[in-house]
Amino acid sequence: MCQTAVATPAASTVIQTLDELRDYIHLELCRKENLLEHHFPMTELELKQNGEHCGSQFILHGPRSVKLSAVWDRKQNEVLFYDALGRRFSRVRIPNTVSC
Repeated sequence: MCQTAVATPAASTVIQTLDELRDYIHLELCRKENLLEHHFPMTELELKQNGEHCGSQFILHGPRSVKLSAVWDRKQNEVLFYDALGRRFSRVRIPNTVSC
């Protein structure tokens, strides 16, 4: 199994709110497949554990039924990115606490 190094967003990227996190994830998923940012929608599912919000799953709906996804782990404050085949291609730790 391949291990993915933990990265952090670029220094110019500030992520402090859930909206900023959504924008960052949308941009990174689009970049992975060279998609135009504002042309493809993204859906979001709230993840719960024991009734508590523990993160979110984001799914980018690309052309020809291509779907890329990301999972934000609220407790670890990191995002795992997955390509269209379900393989993890990046793991990013968010340095700031994200306010919901």
